[in-house]
Amino acid sequence: MNGNRGYMKLFTKISTLFQNGGRGTFLRSGPPQKVCGPIYLLFLVLFLDDGLYAQGKSSELDSYRLRISRAMDPIRIDGVLEEASWGNADQASDFWMQFPTDNTRADARTVVRMTYDERNVYIGVICYDVEDYVVQTLRRDMDFFKGDAIAVVIDPVNSQSNGFLFGVSPFNVQSEELLGANAQQRNDMTFSWDNRWYSEVARYEDHYVVEMAIPFKTLRFESNAKEWGINFFRNDVARNQYHSWTPLPVNFELYDLGYTGNLVWDRSPAKTGTNISVIPYTAVNSFTDKEQPEVLRETDFEAGADAKIAITSSLNLDLTLNPDFSQVGVDEQQTNLTRFDLNYPERRAFFLENNDLFAEFGYNPTRPIFTRRIGLDEDNMPVPINFGARLGGNLNPNFRIGLLHMQTKAEGENLGQNYSIAVFNHRIFERSGIRGYATNRQAYSRSDGPIKNDYGRNAGMEFNLMNPVGTWSARAAMHISEKHGTGIGAFSNLGLEHAGRQWELRVNYWKISKEYHADIGFIPNLDHYDAENDREVHLGWEHLHTRVGYIIRPEGGARIVSHRINLRNDLHFYQEGILGDRETRAEYEIRFQNTGRLEFRPKNQYTHLSFATEFTEGEPLPSGEYDYSRVDLNYESDNRNAFSWRAETGLGSYYNGSLNKYMLELRYRKQPWGQFSFAWEQNYLKLPEPYGEADVTLITAKSDVSFNTKVFWTTILQYNTQEDNFNVNSRLQWRYRTMSDIFLVYTDNYSISPFLETNRNRAILLKINYMFNL
Repeated sequence: MNGNRGYMKLFTKISTLFQNGGRGTFLRSGPPQKVCGPIYLLFLVLFLDDGLYAQGKSSELDSYRLRISRAMDPIRIDGVLEEASWGNADQASDFWMQFPTDNTRADARTVVRMTYDERNVYIGVICYDVEDYVVQTLRRDMDFFKGDAIAVVIDPVNSQSNGFLFGVSPFNVQSEELLGANAQQRNDMTFSWDNRWYSEVARYEDHYVVEMAIPFKTLRFESNAKEWGINFFRNDVARNQYHSWTPLPVNFELYDLGYTGNLVWDRSPAKTGTNISVIPYTAVNSFTDKEQPEVLRETDFEAGADAKIAITSSLNLDLTLNPDFSQVGVDEQQTNLTRFDLNYPERRAFFLENNDLFAEFGYNPTRPIFTRRIGLDEDNMPVPINFGARLGGNLNPNFRIGLLHMQTKAEGENLGQNYSIAVFNHRIFERSGIRGYATNRQAYSRSDGPIKNDYGRNAGMEFNLMNPVGTWSARAAMHISEKHGTGIGAFSNLGLEHAGRQWELRVNYWKISKEYHADIGFIPNLDHYDAENDREVHLGWEHLHTRVGYIIRPEGGARIVSHRINLRNDLHFYQEGILGDRETRAEYEIRFQNTGRLEFRPKNQYTHLSFATEFTEGEPLPSGEYDYSRVDLNYESDNRNAFSWRAETGLGSYYNGSLNKYMLELRYRKQPWGQFSFAWEQNYLKLPEPYGEADVTLITAKSDVSFNTKVFWTTILQYNTQEDNFNVNSRLQWRYRTMSDIFLVYTDNYSISPFLETNRNRAILLKINYMFNL
């Protein structure tokens, strides 16, 4: 089938489904349908409630205006604000407390000034009233929120849909990240985006001074805009406080783009002109594989390049030729005693810029676009990529686009793959949007070209509605797929959420037909392994998730910051309307003023096991109905201390047996240069005879040594009995100039049984890259 004709059919099908109100054969059966009416009604109420939109970006926020004027003299980045331009610059001060409470001014004083020239925007910050510095590491992009720092949030298009975060610690450790309309929880931020900017810090007895220079070429902005969104926040970790320039509710993240003030330019920033960067690399990799019939020893020399080309000041094209991601840190392993696969986050730099355009379709963990499907196999081993291109950014303040194309290499009997993704995001109202996508995976061989029937195509549209202050949001989505042999499949989603100071509400409904596939996505619970007949069965499903939370924030609490109580229920139905899984859970969490945390979670589960399933080396557990319960208890100590620890335990039944989990993590920090940790996790699964038992151990030891802010050495050891593997990964990185690195990586894998006697494979890599600005 012609690819363009296939896309047209997919979009026509989506349009028909929306016009029919989502009616179709895949939305007819199953008990969860009864909840759709109330969700539609709530969606309608949210949409029509003018009061929610009358709040707008409040006049209070609009009053936070920082004027920026062109520098009078050259700015030298040295951490000393002695140029005349700083003395004449407007200043932002009188910060608000954002955490642990948001109704008072910050205890510590912070003053921010800004200026610019034809190449850079400059930021000068003085952080007063410093107690003991808390600095976790000298390593770039690591543990940013766990140490003292100052950060700027920039929304150059002032659309509240995408922006940038740049942060600096008192020891001049840099962190940067891309921001989307839906602010990630800080624990989920990877800080994997990397770009060119500069900073220096001067430390004094009771304050520190930060001076930054961010090139206009690093930012994506509209050249005729005279107002940008701007905010500043400060991590005051010694006091366990976070401060914000604009008043920002405690129930939102510090970098929420809906709570920025205004950066008012004396004249619109000019276009940046030619902005092309080329980053070639060369690498040598010595590899030994002892699991082959004959020991394989190879030494490979590789070369390739990345290029960044600014099409406009707000639209960027990235190109890659023969990319190599071997320097990316190893995935931290997880124990999996469920029936389904786990997913791991994307950390490859090429896929990260404007990644929110691609990665936020669907609702976690159901994602129709998941870029780790490209260039990695089912075992997360790299698949060579010939070349790739990505175009992303704003066509105007309200319309963003993204295009991605990658081609993997055809080698031997393994087919190559062409991957194409096109997305758009159109902002409506103040913080709402309509977005859509189309994806295509097409197999090809070196001799015959495209393989006619080996393809997978997906398309979808989503409507996301959020009130201006971000407390209410709703969404409706329709996705379809086409794959040879299965025809058209569909996936729909409705959701409503409320995030208030005290009350939280989340209602989500999914329906996925058995014909639905996502070759470039991650859709859990679709593929079931039938151990009795040794086959995989593809099943559609419906899922209803509800959660209600209540938060108590004691006034003037000397020891406790908050109590959080959550009640949640998950119902999972299969295509025939059969209840397959139910989980009912209560959660109680205490957050302490000293950053410690205690969590208690009792839950009850029901499973209708459709197929015999293997959990151990014993006989498969037969299909049938199972009811089981467990209790989990977690505690984490004060992470500001040089020594800290975390413990988890979970006890209870599991299907017709028992599952007990114990975990202990010990951490030691030598400020500011070293972090060392040791984590032990033990899972004891015992089923009645003849279904067997499993004793699974996962041990992870990690050291992270920063010789300075340019040279880092990270080593991680992972002992995993479930995978019968002991892994050693050690990486030395020297960032000898901006965006230019030398990596030396050593990795080693052993079979655990008999104890570390068999070496599986070993590799050592030397990689050098260098950035040229053209």
